[in-house]
Amino acid sequence: MARALQGAFLASGEQTIHLSPEHRVIMGLVAEGSRVLDLGCGEGDLLQALQVIKGVRAEGIELSEACVQACVAAGLRNVHHGNLDEGLADYADHSVDYVILTNTVQVLHRPAFLLQEMARVGRHCIVGFPNFAHWQARWQLAVRGRMPMTARLPHAWYDSPNIHLTTLADFRDLCRRLRLGIVREIPLRTLPGNRCRVVRLFSNLLADEAVFLLQGEE
Repeated sequence: MARALQGAFLASGEQTIHLSPEHRVIMGLVAEGSRVLDLGCGEGDLLQALQVIKGVRAEGIELSEACVQACVAAGLRNVHHGNLDEGLADYADHSVDYVILTNTVQVLHRPAFLLQEMARVGRHCIVGFPNFAHWQARWQLAVRGRMPMTARLPHAWYDSPNIHLTTLADFRDLCRRLRLGIVREIPLRTLPGNRCRVVRLFSNLLADEAVFLLQGEE
């Protein structure tokens, strides 16, 4: 993890699966052959990589019907349409090994509620999100007096889907409030060439993305 994380995973002799830097970090946290539920799975790039490379039993929930159709077309049959703000009532306690939520927590209306649902359903929870306390966002607010727009936060304030942006420090506080154990915290700095590097010092200032591995409820 000390070195920069590289571009794409060669899934097989016939297929190359391209993943974002944070998805590649998440790949390293998931055990082979486990059952994985990806919330807000988009077009299924991470689920497909996990299925092919790690041999997981892959399942996803996605709000966009177009993305669900794209997942099915890619061979991901267990991707369902659903609104994450309504929770995970269809899933029993501890029925999934890993519940993943990547770059989605900030668009939810009830992020704390979904985190509790994830902890109920999953033995482990993996959450990734952009860090609103990154120095570029701070600089734009402090010096320019403008709502930040960065590579990780590319939307103007008036058309942004993000309604609950957070920082590493605030997310840690929420985990403590919800009594979720932080097993690993991986702050990331995005680099050119679809790479990233783990931030060792001053993570809340220098990391523009973070991935947390959380322990679900016993």
